[in-house]
Amino acid sequence: MRLNKNLIGAAAILTATHGYSAELEVTHWWTSGGEAAAVAEFANAFNATEHTWVDGAIAGSGGTARPIIISRILGGDPMGATQLNHGRQAEELVEAGLMLDLTDIAEAEGWTDIVNPTSLIDSCTLDGKIYCVPVNIHSWQWLWLSHDAYKDAGVDVPTNWTEFVAAAPALEAAGKIPLAMGQQSWQSNGAFGVMAIALGGIDLWTKVNVEKDEEAVRSDEMLAIFEAAAQARAFTAKSTVQDWNQATNLVITGQAGGQIMGDWAQGEFQIAEQVAGEDYSCLPGLGVNEIISTGGDAFYFPVNDDPEITAAQKALASLMISKEVQVAFNLKKGSLPVRGDVDLAAANDCMRKGLDILATGAILPDGNQVLSPDTQGQIEDLMVEFWNDTNVTAADAHSRYADIIASAD
Repeated sequence: MRLNKNLIGAAAILTATHGYSAELEVTHWWTSGGEAAAVAEFANAFNATEHTWVDGAIAGSGGTARPIIISRILGGDPMGATQLNHGRQAEELVEAGLMLDLTDIAEAEGWTDIVNPTSLIDSCTLDGKIYCVPVNIHSWQWLWLSHDAYKDAGVDVPTNWTEFVAAAPALEAAGKIPLAMGQQSWQSNGAFGVMAIALGGIDLWTKVNVEKDEEAVRSDEMLAIFEAAAQARAFTAKSTVQDWNQATNLVITGQAGGQIMGDWAQGEFQIAEQVAGEDYSCLPGLGVNEIISTGGDAFYFPVNDDPEITAAQKALASLMISKEVQVAFNLKKGSLPVRGDVDLAAANDCMRKGLDILATGAILPDGNQVLSPDTQGQIEDLMVEFWNDTNVTAADAHSRYADIIASAD
């Protein structure tokens, strides 16, 4: 990727006076085809300066990578930069003084003015100081549908969750998997979260997840969501793949009708050269409540005692939020940019849906922004058991979920 002087901006100012080059190890868990293509945009931009990106990809999901990342930082072997999600995942590391304060560069470049929604920069802020650079908006709130699967089954592509449920028997009769899902807790937990928002509505979700309202979480409305999830569980019975991108591939190849997965799935469709609206469809909010959550990824920079490394870290932070890199990265990733002032003329139909929803303000915070890692872990443990063990009834799972929320920190 060719970078011009305007792109480098503050990053050039930070490094030009030093006349040195630095290597930064950058850890992340972007290892699927679409993710690798996206992260290469960051690496190419950084390598176009005098600095060098040393890729520290960690195979597996964020649940696998985060403990490794945190252990290294706590153990005195920090990387130069690391991916984490928006929210509270780095809170204790920041409080321990282990993360670089980026307030000076954030103020110089006006991050609080250009980041949209502001909750993303708020998630990077502690005691008035900014400790991370948000790089994208990822939303879980999507159902991805294979046109070939429904054509083979002789039914129309659904436009909402009710139609999806009604079409499931035809898919099964045609030898298709109605709902693809990988065998990892974060996937089943995420799918449930999408159903809770789409089928229960924003008000109920807010009462449960933000306000921790025990009456709301024990309500019949919440039980109905668990009953719908139990029905969806049956649709996944023959989905035996492990990773999320393997489940996405079942949709891409027409072996499965749909997948509930975040918009990072778009990167896999793009690598497969599938066209949104022609080869596959995307339903935000399951086609019921069109809304997106504003989760996503941010990069943190562990503190070190080398001022030249520190300058290179700030140069990378500046590049990551620059206009050109924001466009290049997010078009490949399938996510939305954190900047509201960039040109996304090349966005596909699904990304445009997300942009339109973002523009209307129909957004809500991601679970990582309102629940602690401990609470998230308890819910994930419950969800993997519920989705994989049909002996766990909807009522049982609902009661246990309510107990977790009632004691959430």
